[in-house]
Amino acid sequence: MAKVELKNIIKIYDTKKIIDDVSLTIEDKEFLVLVGSSGCGKSTILRMIAGLEDITSGEIYIDGKCVNNVHPKDRDIAFVFQNYALYPHMSVYDNMAFPLKMRKLSQKEIDEKVKSAAEMLNLTDLLNRKPKQLSGGQRQRVALGRAIVRNPKVFLMDEPLSNLDAKLRVQMRSSIKKLHEKLQTTFIYVTHDQTEAMTMGDRIAVIDGGIIQQTGSPDEVYNNPVNKFVGGFLGSPSMNFIPVEITDNSFVSINGSEFMLNDNQKLKLKDYKSVILGLRAEKFNSQSSNFEFSADVEISEMLGANRIIYFKANDCECSCVLSSDFNVDKKIKLGFNTLNLMFFDSKTNLRIL
Repeated sequence: MAKVELKNIIKIYDTKKIIDDVSLTIEDKEFLVLVGSSGCGKSTILRMIAGLEDITSGEIYIDGKCVNNVHPKDRDIAFVFQNYALYPHMSVYDNMAFPLKMRKLSQKEIDEKVKSAAEMLNLTDLLNRKPKQLSGGQRQRVALGRAIVRNPKVFLMDEPLSNLDAKLRVQMRSSIKKLHEKLQTTFIYVTHDQTEAMTMGDRIAVIDGGIIQQTGSPDEVYNNPVNKFVGGFLGSPSMNFIPVEITDNSFVSINGSEFMLNDNQKLKLKDYKSVILGLRAEKFNSQSSNFEFSADVEISEMLGANRIIYFKANDCECSCVLSSDFNVDKKIKLGFNTLNLMFFDSKTNLRIL
């Protein structure tokens, strides 16, 4: 159990800056998720914490100790990889016992730790099998077990569920979350999947271009994004972004229909003529809607209880989530409550309101 601190971390490959002045504190026993698209630098951050990547400048602290020059094996961390990294010629038992044998623990201690971890992960009946005899989910649990037996201060997980099918991912999300609650250890988890980030993390850090765009609880980051990137990255379907003009008398038009900004919106947007309006797909056609406009349906997707409809608003591709019993014609009326709108600066992409 330990606090992890990153202070002004920079990573440069050749002449390209991959990580740009990242500072972040992960509290003791916290489950923090680093989330972002492929190539954003999240795995590089994780590997620098582990000591598998050198840092160009800055400092990393684990449990109050600067570990910049500490060998990975001496950082008291456990790393769970995307590809499981199991030894194919060893049994499940021997894979889990391997790091303990390297530390020269007694056979009795090894046996106790392996069997305890196996019971925790429902692997007791699989201890004599080889990795090739296991499913993907079982292999991932073995990789987790190998990390657990070490009783590390910090667990580092690099997209551990990305090779699993959709149903297994849901099951393993729950298993890892329960594991964190049981172990009460610091978890740092990397994923490009925003659903994993939203459902698993106590706190999430959204990364783009090697820069942390925003940190906060899943609820905070989802409902109060600081910029257009964060608003668009979290949520499925993505947030709608509609460019609009604000008239001199504070009217805004969407597909030819107009609504007036309220007093608070007028105050915050008084220096703007053009802005980007942001609205979540699930906010359409609520009982509190106070504005309607017409749109042409381009695609309608049935998803059980819900239906996703794709349309254009002010010539921009948009989507909304409606009940499956919603009557869909070529042209439909869509509404929303103007209090649910967000507004972004069209030049900086920062959120205004």
